[in-house]
Amino acid sequence: MTSKSTNSDKAVDVVLIGAGIMSATLGVLLKELSPDLTIQIFERLDVAAAESSDAWNNAGTGHSAFCELNYTPQLADGTVETDKAVAIAESFEVSKQFWSFLVQNKLVSSPETFIKSIPHMSFVWGAENVAFLNKRFNNLQECELFKEMTYSENPEQLAEWMPLVMEGRNPEEKVAATRMMLGTDVNFGALTRMMLTTLQSKPDVAMDFNQEVRKLKQKDGLWEVKVKDEETGKRKTVKAKFVFIGAGGGSLPLLEKSDIPEGKGFGGFPVSGQWLKCVNPAVIEHHHAKVYGKASVGAPPMSVPHLDTRMIDGKKALLFGPYAGFSTRFLKNGSLLDLPLSIKANNIRPMIAAGLDNLPLTKYLIDQVRQSPEDRMEALREYLPAAEMKDWELETAGQRVQVIKKDEKHGGILEFGTEVVAAGDGSIAALLGASPGASTAVSIMITLMKRCFKEEMESEEWQTKLKQMIPSYGKTLSNDSQLCRNIRAQTTHALNLQITE
Repeated sequence: MTSKSTNSDKAVDVVLIGAGIMSATLGVLLKELSPDLTIQIFERLDVAAAESSDAWNNAGTGHSAFCELNYTPQLADGTVETDKAVAIAESFEVSKQFWSFLVQNKLVSSPETFIKSIPHMSFVWGAENVAFLNKRFNNLQECELFKEMTYSENPEQLAEWMPLVMEGRNPEEKVAATRMMLGTDVNFGALTRMMLTTLQSKPDVAMDFNQEVRKLKQKDGLWEVKVKDEETGKRKTVKAKFVFIGAGGGSLPLLEKSDIPEGKGFGGFPVSGQWLKCVNPAVIEHHHAKVYGKASVGAPPMSVPHLDTRMIDGKKALLFGPYAGFSTRFLKNGSLLDLPLSIKANNIRPMIAAGLDNLPLTKYLIDQVRQSPEDRMEALREYLPAAEMKDWELETAGQRVQVIKKDEKHGGILEFGTEVVAAGDGSIAALLGASPGASTAVSIMITLMKRCFKEEMESEEWQTKLKQMIPSYGKTLSNDSQLCRNIRAQTTHALNLQITE
C-alpha cells in the first residue's frame, strides 16, 4: 500500500488517527456519504491493521453474541440478562449489511478473503452451568435474531457438533451446548486493508505510515495535528475540521492531549493476551467451530476461553485462549511508560477507585502471568481432553485497554465495552475500550456520526444513502421476523456464506 500526503498548508476535512478497522470504517462511510471530503490518515506503524485489527491479535472474530456467554450474565436472582446479546447481534447484522454493500459495489474484493461461515457454539459442563445455558437458550429464543439456535444435552449429538471437545470426556459428566450455524469468522485485518486500499484510491484521500501524532490543539475552529515522521524525524502540522482518534490502546493518551472537557476523568487498564496455537494439521482439520465457555471469576471479557477455528492468510488455524496477562503497554508495539504517563490529576481518583473495586481482576491477571506451560495445557484440556502439549505452541496476542471512567457513587468504574468520547462541538471524537469492538464497528461509527455530523446525518441525502448501504437502517431486526429473514438472506448471498448443517 503506497503513501501519499495532503498539502499540510490547507485544512483537510477529516483526519483519521490509526489505520485500523474503526478508521477504515469511518473513512469509507464518510467518503460514500460525502465524496468531496478531503481525508488524511496517519498510522504510527509501517503497515495498516497491525495492532488490534490483526487476526493474530484480535481476541475474538465475528462477535455476534451467539456463543459469548459473558454477554448474557446471570443476575443474583437467577435470571439471565439478554439485552446486551440482542444489541450486539443486531449490530453485527448492520456490519454484514455494510460489508455486503462494499462487495456488491466492488469497494472490496471477494468476500471469501475476509469472511467465512463457521458454527458458533457455547459449551458448558456441570449441573449448575447446564441449567444456566438452558435458561439462556430459552430466553434468547424469544428474540428473532436467535430463533435458529439449537440446544442439546445429548453427548452423541455434541460429539457430532464438536468431536474433539467430546473425545475422551467422562461419559457421566453432565454437558450441554448451543449451536448457531449462522456464525461467521471474520479476518478484520484483511477487511481493514482492503477498505483502506479502496479509500486511498479515491480523490482527496491520503495515508501516511510511520507517522506518530504528538500533539492536538484546537485553534480558530480548526484542529492542529502535530505529526512526527518516525523514519526521518521530520515534523509537520496538519489542520483539520474534524479529527477521529481510532488508535486502539493509543487513543487514551491522544484524547488526553486534546484537552477537551469531555475527555477528563478517563483512564485505562491494559490487559495483554496469549494464545495456544495448534501446529498439528490433523487436529486443526478435525475441529470446525468457535466453541466458547464460561469465564473464570474475575476474568475480563477478552479472556473468555474459546477453542476457535479461524481462517488466517488463507489457511485454517486453531487457537485456544486467550490467556490474559498484564503489561503497562497500551499497544502491542507501545511503550512500558504508556500506563504511568496516562495518569493525570483528573483521572487518578477514578483509576484508584476502579482498582480497589476490581481486586479479583488484579489477582486473576497475576495468576495468569504466573502460569506454567502445564497450567495452560490443563486449561486447554477442559475443552480438549485429549490435547497433547507437542501439538500446541504459545503465540503472543494483542493489547487491550479497558476503559476507566468517573462515577459519582464509586469514584471510578472499570468498563468492559467501548466508549465514544466526543467534544461538545463535534469537532473531535475518540473511541476507547475493547469488546466487542471490530464486529460492531459500523454501528459504533454511525453513533459517532450522529454526534459529530448531526446536521448531515439528518439530511435527506445522507439518510437515503445510509439506507442504500444498510437496508435495515432506522429499523430493528430483533422484533421483525420477516425483515430479519430477508436481510439475512441478502447478506448471506452477497457475502457468499456457505451455511451447511
